[in-house]
Amino acid sequence: MSCGIAIFVKTPSLSPVKTRLWPGIGRRRAEALYLSSAQAVASVAMQTRDQGGIEPYWAVAEDAALPVEAWTDLPQLPQGIGSLGERMAQVYARLRQAHHAAILIGADAPQLTAHALQRAAVWLSGVESRLAIGRAADGGFWLFGGNASLHDDAWTGVRYSAPDTAAQFMHAMHGTGAWLELETLHDLDTVDDLPHVRTGLAALAAPTPAQLRLIGELEALSDIAEAST
Repeated sequence: MSCGIAIFVKTPSLSPVKTRLWPGIGRRRAEALYLSSAQAVASVAMQTRDQGGIEPYWAVAEDAALPVEAWTDLPQLPQGIGSLGERMAQVYARLRQAHHAAILIGADAPQLTAHALQRAAVWLSGVESRLAIGRAADGGFWLFGGNASLHDDAWTGVRYSAPDTAAQFMHAMHGTGAWLELETLHDLDTVDDLPHVRTGLAALAAPTPAQLRLIGELEALSDIAEAST
């Protein structure tokens, strides 16, 4: 049974990205880091695709960005309109029209592994209703997956970007299916996250070339961030 993975992205030339990094490293560097992080995430998703049964996509925030070169190496899905919860619900439903299961991930946990994605996909390949989540250290989540239909209010009744977002989200999905919890990762949101993400990347047993490039970028940016404080 196949599983679709949607990587949620925004296009820096069309939308503000990583604004909490701007004071520490500047807007231009923050935007470049975001694109590098997205490519690192995609490189891991492509690894899982090559092993079969998983199809990765870009879920792009802006319709005008669909032809943009940064997002042409994978099939693209529009996020649609509305709140984050509404957009996640729309992409999840589209993926499940084409696949048995759907996984949604962000572009700012580049230290993820193919093993984690495969573990989630295998769990969701079951015939009974199942869900998967990877919590973020800030209280959010870097991955959500499911193989069941979900009501829209389960997506929209959650307060996102809050210290208890993941807990709220799991509560909203209560009774939908059994859960698999993956490892907790640091999202790349603020200057304080730079060393955590770099450490996570450096600890990988077999980083992709895109992840290796990102390690070098993070090392340089950490020096810049320290000099500005």
